[in-house]
Amino acid sequence: METPASLGYRLAAEWEPQEAVWLSWPHRLATWPGHFEPIPEVFADVARRIAATGQPVKIVAAGPPLAEARQMLGDVDGVALVELPTNDSWLRDSGPVFLSPQPGREALPAAAVAFGYNAWGGKYPPWDDDAALGGRIAASLGMRVFSGPLVLEGGAIDTDGAGTLLANRLCVVDERRNLGRSADEIAAQLGDSLAIERVIWTVGDLAGDDTDGHIDQLARFVAPGRVLAARQPDPLDPNHGSLAENLAILTAARDATGKPLEVVPVDLPRRFCRHGVQLPASSLNFLVINAAVLVPVFGDPADEPALRTIEGCFPGRSIEPVDCRDLVWGRGAVHCITRDQPRWPPG
Repeated sequence: METPASLGYRLAAEWEPQEAVWLSWPHRLATWPGHFEPIPEVFADVARRIAATGQPVKIVAAGPPLAEARQMLGDVDGVALVELPTNDSWLRDSGPVFLSPQPGREALPAAAVAFGYNAWGGKYPPWDDDAALGGRIAASLGMRVFSGPLVLEGGAIDTDGAGTLLANRLCVVDERRNLGRSADEIAAQLGDSLAIERVIWTVGDLAGDDTDGHIDQLARFVAPGRVLAARQPDPLDPNHGSLAENLAILTAARDATGKPLEVVPVDLPRRFCRHGVQLPASSLNFLVINAAVLVPVFGDPADEPALRTIEGCFPGRSIEPVDCRDLVWGRGAVHCITRDQPRWPPG
């Protein structure tokens, strides 16, 4: 049976050359209960920042949300609106997983995988439009669309672009998403779909995270063999124990080449709360684009050290702090609302 990997496709690292960044315009009030009013401007700010670097931005929406996006961003150079219906705004999870060619296979047609999507294990109906969104976006670009064999959100995986994948068992080896499938079976399917040779499974999640532990909050590749890993030094914080366990797992792990990882801890804000509810505030939910890195900040002392660490990982890219104190009320940040599209061909 032909698979993306057997045909010569792979999953690229986020720091590789990109064609565009996609967003899904916010409109579901219940995603930010009682705090929706500032959210469209947060999305608009992210879109403007990306477009200002010269990288195209594509925004999907339909009906009144499309009209609002047009009103706020219709005259911004580099921003294009794409009319497609959506249920929610977390395009990292519902959007296509764009593919890149393996070395020597640059003549292949552009392609993407549309994995299954069920709103984080059936938590937030309806999700029918978002379940179709990945395939619709890829089709709108004239891409070949592969149907993914798993229910898999984009925020649940992170790669070095060289065959190694980070993922969290809690949100992938999960009966609500992939009933009856073992970690080994899922790893094999990720290999077929994305040319992954080794999956490093983490554990745990952040307090207030309704994704069941998306990896883009916990650990991120910044280069082959190098990982930034969330740490919570406060032993009284509920995140302390699980993040310490992840650090131990990553420190003991080896990548697809058999080499141990270089693991760099990044401290998270301590017990970041609104109205007494702890929220999953993580500076690791950053977005890498061609000329910059957009990094969540939360008005916390942990912001500046995190910014310096991330800056040191991406020489030549500007570091753009993005205030996510409103956005995180929806349990996500910059990476969660965006989907990077690799350049095709990559050169």
